[in-house]
Amino acid sequence: MTLYDIAIIGGGPAGYTAAERASAGGLKTILFEKNALGGVCLNEGCIPTKTLLYSAKTLDNIKNSAKYGISVEGEATFDLPKIIARKQKTVRKLVAGIKQKLTAHDVTVITGEAVIDGEDGEHNILISCNGETITTAKVLLCTGSETIVPPIKGLEGSGYWTSKEALDNKELPQSLAIIGGGVIGVEFASFFNSLGVKVNVIEMLPEILGAMDKELSAMLRAEYTKKGISFHLDTKVVEIRENEVIIEKDGERSAIPAAQILLSTGRRPVTANLNLDKLGVELFRNGVKVDEQMRTSHPNVYACGDITGHSLLAHTAVREGEVAVNNILGKADSMSYKAIPGVVYTNPEIVGVGQTEEELTAKGIAHSVLKLPMAYSGRFVAENELGNGICKLIISEDQKIIGCHMLGNPASELVVIAGIAIEKEFTVEEFRTIVFPHPTVGEIMHEALFA
Repeated sequence: MTLYDIAIIGGGPAGYTAAERASAGGLKTILFEKNALGGVCLNEGCIPTKTLLYSAKTLDNIKNSAKYGISVEGEATFDLPKIIARKQKTVRKLVAGIKQKLTAHDVTVITGEAVIDGEDGEHNILISCNGETITTAKVLLCTGSETIVPPIKGLEGSGYWTSKEALDNKELPQSLAIIGGGVIGVEFASFFNSLGVKVNVIEMLPEILGAMDKELSAMLRAEYTKKGISFHLDTKVVEIRENEVIIEKDGERSAIPAAQILLSTGRRPVTANLNLDKLGVELFRNGVKVDEQMRTSHPNVYACGDITGHSLLAHTAVREGEVAVNNILGKADSMSYKAIPGVVYTNPEIVGVGQTEEELTAKGIAHSVLKLPMAYSGRFVAENELGNGICKLIISEDQKIIGCHMLGNPASELVVIAGIAIEKEFTVEEFRTIVFPHPTVGEIMHEALFA
């Protein structure tokens, strides 16, 4: 029976990153993936949605080209099957790239569902897959998350979509009701709105986008309301009927027309069928409990990514995978969550990193806010005709930068600048000494420091 130094269960961002790093560090590595390399992120999430959203953004730009002095003859049109085909081509290319990198690093990749069979007499862990069993000194759990399906009357049998089905659909519905106004729901609302579909977003909370900055979330919602999306906040879905969704707000019920329903009510860690009980791995909030080194309650078992239930983001998972492997290799490393960027790839984009005003106020922590409209950036004005946006910096009592929230393109490419400042605990005075190139949209952060 072959003995591996590390066995990784799950080939998403955490798993394939960890496999590459582990093998490069000299560990004999095996990776199990039951579906496709890249996990949900590459095959059903991050990459395919951004590919579709870029097509939608390109369409938006063409429709608004007259604002920039560019004339386009005739009406701008799109071909949805070609948009979907391009998305699939992009995914295939990136999956092939991951496979090539793993092969180059001599990682053994097994397609199949792996389960834990306990330990042998020498404290090695047994893992079975496809009728065969291997032994390994360490295990890294990276099984990701799955869509939560709430118990809504009439939902089963309604032909509802999750993000997976929405990404592969080649025909536009006449109308779309999105249940859940979080990041995934709002991104799909943006996509289908750009393609001319009547979209309703139904959210139980008082505002869309969950833990994002509430002021910026409201501004984004206002932008999309102008574009024709209807938002139903503080609203509960109580029943699904043919071509309509029954909602309840303030005790009153009403119906929303919906030729198609998209379910976007969150995700939960995948822990079932792993046999974690055979190793006594402790769970926490439906996920696997880990310490700052990504170690579970079992000394030879680590967990990274969505399975921990901590931060269901691909970039978090990648860093967690690096931390876990570094510790397995004997290199001191620990996971920090104080500067994890959150991005919503709408048009305009909205981002946040660090703490929000709402979080600090709820905890009674003193802070100050520096903010400027994005129009203070010459580059932003030049590239976003009539565009709306804002840059907000959150400052601690001792004048450290502890949060940054931005609405406006290309915020997704800029947020890491603030993330570095937060992670490295820059003070306002220290950040003011950083020279930003001009003209760039990013220099709005520098300008905000003098607001």
